[in-house]
Amino acid sequence: MAHPSPTSEIPAPATGTDPTDARVLGVVQRQGKSSGSGGNTSAAIRLRVAGAALLVAHLLLVGWITLRPLDVPWVSAPNLRPFAGIRADLAMGPATAARRMGEGLALLAPFGVLLPAVGGRLVTSPIGSLIRTTAAGALLSLAIELLQTGVPGQVVDVDSLMLNTVGVALAHLAVVPAARARLRRRAERAENERRSEAVHREEAAQGPTPTIPRVGIAP
Repeated sequence: MAHPSPTSEIPAPATGTDPTDARVLGVVQRQGKSSGSGGNTSAAIRLRVAGAALLVAHLLLVGWITLRPLDVPWVSAPNLRPFAGIRADLAMGPATAARRMGEGLALLAPFGVLLPAVGGRLVTSPIGSLIRTTAAGALLSLAIELLQTGVPGQVVDVDSLMLNTVGVALAHLAVVPAARARLRRRAERAENERRSEAVHREEAAQGPTPTIPRVGIAP
């Protein structure tokens, strides 16, 4: 007499690709296109807004420092010879030279960080970014020097132009590459977390993999 074998459950036979795996793959692809680009876009927008606000505040401060009329009894002659003002500062002693040169370097240094922030680029050529930012800083400093020709008490100094430009370049090199790398890593971690959550939600919504019963056949 034949006895049927015990009933067991096995996964449905595969026909090329598991339906659940296909659904999960589709979710990952959709989330990679939407949430990944959306995360980078939102981070760039926040960076641009914060950078623009700080840049405006910085330029207002620079304008107040460099373009306000000064009531002074006398002013020195404009310096159009490179390094003449720096040599004069060095002749007055190390402390005075360090203070004046530090002021020249620091005046536009924040510009070297805030201008790339306004651009909002997390992936760009470091050399290209440095060149663009330094050139913009040099043009800004040149504009200030030209405007100072019509401001009482302010003196045009070509050494200030050089120090301002060097300050922009140094600030950019010290802050921007490291900040961009950190923001890129943060955006990548957030994107990976969103993808993982999306896959888990899709798996929970679809339920377990469907199975079919198998009944043994008598010999």
